[in-house]
Amino acid sequence: MRSEEAHGQSAGYAELAAVGPYGVRPGHALITMVEPHPGRERAYNRWYEDDHYIAGAMAMPWIFAGRRWVATRALQSLRRPKESAVARPVTAGCYLSTYWITEGRYDDHMRWTVAINKRLNADDRVHHDRTHVFTSFQDHAATVYRDGEAGPRDFHALDHPYAGLVLQVVDTDTEEQRDRLLAELRGTLLPRRLAGSPAAMAVAFRPTPLPADRMSYVRQVEGVGTRLTVLYFLETGPEECWEAWFSGLEEEIAATDLGRLELAAPFVPTIPGTDTYVDQLR
Repeated sequence: MRSEEAHGQSAGYAELAAVGPYGVRPGHALITMVEPHPGRERAYNRWYEDDHYIAGAMAMPWIFAGRRWVATRALQSLRRPKESAVARPVTAGCYLSTYWITEGRYDDHMRWTVAINKRLNADDRVHHDRTHVFTSFQDHAATVYRDGEAGPRDFHALDHPYAGLVLQVVDTDTEEQRDRLLAELRGTLLPRRLAGSPAAMAVAFRPTPLPADRMSYVRQVEGVGTRLTVLYFLETGPEECWEAWFSGLEEEIAATDLGRLELAAPFVPTIPGTDTYVDQLR
């Protein structure tokens, strides 16, 4: 039988559900690219998929969609530029996880995620044989669709069975340049790149700083105010379309005189419940 204290705690959930935003827009995202330590790839994959993906993300309030992605050695070799401010070396970060957070619920989610990750760490449910290469919470900035009103929307993107994803990270020198570049991406560059391509949509984000009480193994976000992240959702495997549709990203950004490409990295979705691709990472 439940105690009075437990009943009181449960009652609080009904009060919380009655207030605040509860739309379906991905107003925020968690984008985290991680490199398991050599020899620990399988252990990392099983921990993340069997425990952390659920207890450390999907079970939390206001995360409403998630998907994991992986870059085999062959896909890592396609990354650009060769010298990256994001990944050193550029092949680092073979697993990528992406999560959508309900618009307007960032602060609520952050309070919970900091607390639960401290609890998971204390309970020895954190796999430490890994390096966070690129981990940040980000605010939604723009979504551009190839086919206008037809097809899945951005809030469907992590549930729809896309065949691949391209992560693009662009840096500028100032916040003013970032805002101008975002306008060019939304108005010209992304519609032109998507037209006729296998990418159904591109979703752009701006990184936000992590809280001071974050876990010590996650470094503070770089590029707040000067960085843009773009996720391209592909209907064909990235190896099939990389050269034809993504080989010019570096030159395209440079031509704007507003920023520089710091990472373009293709991924394919993991297959939940399996260790598929683990033997293709090195």
